[in-house]
Amino acid sequence: MPYAGGPRQQYPQEPQYPQDAQYQPHPPQYQDPQYPQDPQYQQQYVQQGQYADQQQGYAPQQAQQAHQQLYQQQPVYDGQGWDTGQVQAQAQPQAQYAAVPQADPYLGADPYAQQPVGGYPGEAPDLYATPEAYPPPQPPGRRHLVTEPEPEPELSAEPADEDAAARPGEEGDSETPGGGGRRGRSKDKKPKGRNGAACLIAAVVIIGVLGGGGYYGLDYLKSKFSTGEDYAGEGEGSVTIDIPKGTGMGEMGRILKAHGVVKSADAFVAAAKANPKGGAIQAGSYTMKQHMSGKAAVDLMVGGAGVNALDVIPGWKTSQVYKAIDERLKLKEGTTKDVATKEAKNLGLPDWAANKDLKDPLEGFLYPARYDLSKDATPQSMLKQMVAKSNEAYESADVRGQASKLGLSSPLQLITVASLVQAEGKYQHDFDKISRVVYNRLKPGNTETYGLLDFDSTVNYMRGQSTLDVGSVNDLRKLDDPYNTYKIKGLPPGPIGSPGPDALKSAINPATGPWYYFVSVNENETLFAVTNEEHNRNRQKYEEERKKEGQ
Repeated sequence: MPYAGGPRQQYPQEPQYPQDAQYQPHPPQYQDPQYPQDPQYQQQYVQQGQYADQQQGYAPQQAQQAHQQLYQQQPVYDGQGWDTGQVQAQAQPQAQYAAVPQADPYLGADPYAQQPVGGYPGEAPDLYATPEAYPPPQPPGRRHLVTEPEPEPELSAEPADEDAAARPGEEGDSETPGGGGRRGRSKDKKPKGRNGAACLIAAVVIIGVLGGGGYYGLDYLKSKFSTGEDYAGEGEGSVTIDIPKGTGMGEMGRILKAHGVVKSADAFVAAAKANPKGGAIQAGSYTMKQHMSGKAAVDLMVGGAGVNALDVIPGWKTSQVYKAIDERLKLKEGTTKDVATKEAKNLGLPDWAANKDLKDPLEGFLYPARYDLSKDATPQSMLKQMVAKSNEAYESADVRGQASKLGLSSPLQLITVASLVQAEGKYQHDFDKISRVVYNRLKPGNTETYGLLDFDSTVNYMRGQSTLDVGSVNDLRKLDDPYNTYKIKGLPPGPIGSPGPDALKSAINPATGPWYYFVSVNENETLFAVTNEEHNRNRQKYEEERKKEGQ
């Protein structure tokens, strides 16, 4: 078969079978050396052929006639070498049965020609005669594109377009005769009845989607940008509002509206979003007014002026906490202290917090934090909250295990060290070094302080005061009090205030260094010394700095 339209390769025509009986089926130069054409071989071949004919039930004469028909029924080829499916009817003289050549069935054969196949010798059935068979293969020049059957035209109420055949791309415009090609299909219009129903359904769906989307979109825009109904002014009267923990901004607005503080939750939410600090509003108890504008309510809550809560500051002593509770709950001064004295054992103190020399068993256990003052708050409920908060913080810090690692006798001593760091350390960035000074002074073998802390803070606690001038060292060594660190060696009986989380951390993780002394010259400079002589020079700098500040 030619490739890419090139000329067909010409093959020599096979020689016809000669009528001469002396014709050799294979000339000597083409004989296969593996099969010599000797008389014995030919005799064996004849015997095998006769045996096959006998097996098929042919007599010798009938067998010869059958073989002649076999060679007469050769396929007919057209000019291009394609089998037409027909068989030659001419009978040609044949040689003797023994002289029939055993030709190679594939030698010189056209691979695209249809080969005759029969069930029996001499039979050449027509494989394309049955109705179920495919049509015989055609030469390339005569092949037609197999097309899909044209769909049945749908009935249309519209009149036929007589000019359709004249327009390209519609019915009749085809690449093949008869208009059967794919591009020759007519673009028939669907019935108007079906299209009208579909359009109606689509319109209903679109209207429904747009209507629902418009409703929810309007609701979303209204909730996002609408300020809602709002009061004007700062309000009047007084009302206490409790905002639980985890309350969102919208829920806060609803709580305020329920108590008559704001006119709508939307007004409060809009004002909170407009305020840069609106997201910092915390849970707690607030004292507010009624009929407040959303902006006024947000400003009051953000500024903390209306918050009804108590902030315990790191370093505060119990006496300061008692006084603050009395003031916030509007109680007589001394009420909370009396409750603490009577109920100390019922407030949840840990078992390791007991010491007979303690001035106040709650010292160091009123943890620094913000505590909400609800409408039903009492001194006892407030003290329980603070003790519970301290227990939680100390347990989280593992004060039992850390005290043992540091060589302290109990967790209470670790809390005491933290309270000293909090009281002596004027600035947080000095806490780690001050903690190291405490532990260095507690060493019995040190020759600088000989185990004495010599802290003014313990003297001030002992006296219930806060001053820098505690007196001369000689006078202080004469005072007999377990909190007088100028006389007793080691730590005082318990904490001298409420240590914050930073001071507790420094007490657990002190810095490494040989210091025994320190003095804070100013906010940015604290001088640490190893010897007393060096410390005296640092103190001189401190005095000079104080004179400058006095001028």
